[in-house]
Amino acid sequence: MSDWNTKIIEEFRANAGHVGGQFEGAPMTLVHHVGRKSGNQHVSPMMYLADEHDPSVVYVFASKGGAPSNPDWYYNLIAAGRAEIEIGTEKRDVSVAEITGAERDRIFAEQARRYPGFAEYERQTAGVRTIPVLALTRV
Repeated sequence: MSDWNTKIIEEFRANAGHVGGQFEGAPMTLVHHVGRKSGNQHVSPMMYLADEHDPSVVYVFASKGGAPSNPDWYYNLIAAGRAEIEIGTEKRDVSVAEITGAERDRIFAEQARRYPGFAEYERQTAGVRTIPVLALTRV
């Protein structure tokens, strides 16, 4: 996974935030976070959904490809409450907040409508976990 992420990160930075392959045309961000146990710096590439009314907010989805557990980055972001993200060539400091309930369901449904792979991830995790949605808001 580390090599796969490294290739995406390099492509993202070489192409002003654009990547190809399975992410061709998808909105991507690089999320910088600190390991809550290790203290190590990490960068995780992820797809995002821009808020339709507030340009300072993007949503990320802790899908982990439909795995039964949440990704480590989710726990790191929740523990820290803030992070830095890259969108295109811009870096932003952001606060982190988990979205729950009907609002979470609405946002996730929109992401799944745009990118059907997310609907498949939700099917894979049904009865095991609800895929978290995090709002990353520019500070």
